[in-house]
Amino acid sequence: MFQSSRAFFTTNEHSGQSRLSEILGAFSYALDLTEGQTAGHSIRACWIGTQVAMALGLNGEELRDIYYAVLLKDLGCSANAARVSEMFAGDDRKLKHDFKLIGPQPEDFGAFVASEVGVDAQAEVREQALCNLAENGGAIMTDIMATRCSRGADIARQLRFSEDVAQAIGHLDEHWDGSGLPLGIAGADIHLGGRIALLAQVADVFYSAKGKDAAIAEIRSRAGSWFDPELCAIFEKLSAASGFWEELALDDLAEQLWELEPAAQYVTVDEDYLDDISSAFGRVIDAKSPYTAGHSERVGLIADKIAEHLGMADDRRRVLRRAAILHDVGKLGVSSAILEKPGKLDADEWQVMQSHATHTTNILGQIGVMSDMAMIAGSHHERLDGKGYPLGLDERSIALESRIITVADIFDALTTDRPYRSAMPIGKAMAILQSEAGVAVDQRCVEALQDLLAHGQLS
Repeated sequence: MFQSSRAFFTTNEHSGQSRLSEILGAFSYALDLTEGQTAGHSIRACWIGTQVAMALGLNGEELRDIYYAVLLKDLGCSANAARVSEMFAGDDRKLKHDFKLIGPQPEDFGAFVASEVGVDAQAEVREQALCNLAENGGAIMTDIMATRCSRGADIARQLRFSEDVAQAIGHLDEHWDGSGLPLGIAGADIHLGGRIALLAQVADVFYSAKGKDAAIAEIRSRAGSWFDPELCAIFEKLSAASGFWEELALDDLAEQLWELEPAAQYVTVDEDYLDDISSAFGRVIDAKSPYTAGHSERVGLIADKIAEHLGMADDRRRVLRRAAILHDVGKLGVSSAILEKPGKLDADEWQVMQSHATHTTNILGQIGVMSDMAMIAGSHHERLDGKGYPLGLDERSIALESRIITVADIFDALTTDRPYRSAMPIGKAMAILQSEAGVAVDQRCVEALQDLLAHGQLS
């Protein structure tokens, strides 16, 4: 009989504390969006990986490191999104989703390229992409994986995790037989956390797409090539036990996963840590596009300066700054083919682009300690005249914090390069904002920004 994982740990019941696993678990849904995976992929993979780690006899800090390495294995996934879209001439989210379902043989990759690359692009674009992959495919894939793994490891460090967690994330795409990327290391040289994370990832991807039998078959077929044979044997034993797949399918699996965090390693998330978490995920957001490097942090800084100028209290400003940094977290669910499009978006593309604001509200709304930020951040495209999106709010219901973020976001967007235009001079950007003051954006916020610029307080 399969024993529920909840039997292994006790739950911390201290009131007023925020569980790190719950906060980062909610953000993992944004990572799932970026990878084109079904909602909860990271949660399910973490549950599978933790079960394997416990069966292996790990506990304490070792188990906690595996837990977070698997939960956050995709921290670097946004960093290669634009390159995947460009090199494979398509929707990076679909490409990433389908790539994870191909078989382990070189001919499987060839079939993927033939069926997926540039299928919706113009003939010359598809031909160019196919030729480039034929000539440089190995180097392209190594670069794509290296970017993902190194960025993920760096962000894990920013989130205050151990070097073991960072290294495990950095080794996610290595294979037991040395055929993986980007390092080509083999066997026990691959961090145990990386070995478990890759197995758990493949198991859930095939389980979600094709069912448990397909998941078992894939793990079995890749034992000794992609995967550590010992871990495969443990997985097969666990997956054959009564209750394993039933628990994985439970609606409350996320809540059960939060209880897996070892009581001895329970982390209280204080205000400073919340700032670090917000900043780290701001980096994840900005990595989605080469045109948005530093955008989230700059919007956070500008919004904070405007709020200070308007006399907002320090504690309220701190929440505002986090919301400003995370205002575009929903863009992780938008294809880079749309984000990087140099021309005007068509009606369907524009609808997808607009959905990012709703995604932002939903993601932040899942995090108890950040739920007060959800509507603030998700309303940054609303207008005072009611013609904004996603809800069509007007001046009667748009919070001051949202108005501040809107002005900060527009100003930074106008004064930096974008796929469809070059950066504007500050004077021209402010003229546009001033022309919309009182109609689309808040007059006080625009005036505060103008004063800050006039006194050199944003340089």
